[in-house]
Amino acid sequence: MQLSSPSVQDRAPTPPQGRPLIVDARAVHAWYGSSHVLHGIDLQIARGETVGLLGRNGMGKSTLIRTLLGHVTQRDGQITLFGQDASRARPHEVARLGVAYVPEGRGVFPNLSVRENLVMAARRGRDGRQDWSFERVLETFPRLRERLTNLGSQLSGGEQQMLSIGRALMTHPELIVLDEATEGLAPLIVAEIWRVIGDIRGSGIATLIVDRDYRKVLARSDRALVLQKGQAVLAGPSAEVAADPTLPSYLGV
Repeated sequence: MQLSSPSVQDRAPTPPQGRPLIVDARAVHAWYGSSHVLHGIDLQIARGETVGLLGRNGMGKSTLIRTLLGHVTQRDGQITLFGQDASRARPHEVARLGVAYVPEGRGVFPNLSVRENLVMAARRGRDGRQDWSFERVLETFPRLRERLTNLGSQLSGGEQQMLSIGRALMTHPELIVLDEATEGLAPLIVAEIWRVIGDIRGSGIATLIVDRDYRKVLARSDRALVLQKGQAVLAGPSAEVAADPTLPSYLGV
């Protein structure tokens, strides 16, 4: 892939050594009808690693996520998840492999209570682990404990986001994908969401983060990938991407 800095290019394809890859996507293309959206993207995520995905609106970030998860069916390239070929996998098959998704828009079931939204997702992890129990999720999000009997439709936007993240954690994932987890939320709630993202990272779950606050993404991730018009234009350790003088031009800041 084309990268703007030779120093970043030398390191970009290499995730932390000693950690097995859980995502290895090579030369990924995607289309919506006749519109060619992704152009040969490479993305690797190692076990326990946090990767930030950056770019202006409409540059292909959500399409890349949806392609990895199997939602975009017009796709090409090689996608390997947990050592298995997932190039043509469907969304439920990706989820069963150990990938959890917190979508933009939250995806809360409006006619189910908070308790039901959480419990319906509960299952053991790939290795049988149950680290994120119902009780641990409530300890992480005390506000949800106060709303257990409320329907999803009765929650505020921030509470729905907490519920969406809590529901994802109850699947005991190896990788959690967060697409605009803080968008449209009040500053206090945003701070709470970032705190929880830090807790998730500290627990050893790998994370792929899309968020408009690129400074926070870069400060809380190991590596970053920047997209422009469906192509990778910057990639590498987050500190190097943050220091690259071309970064503002790709983000419109």
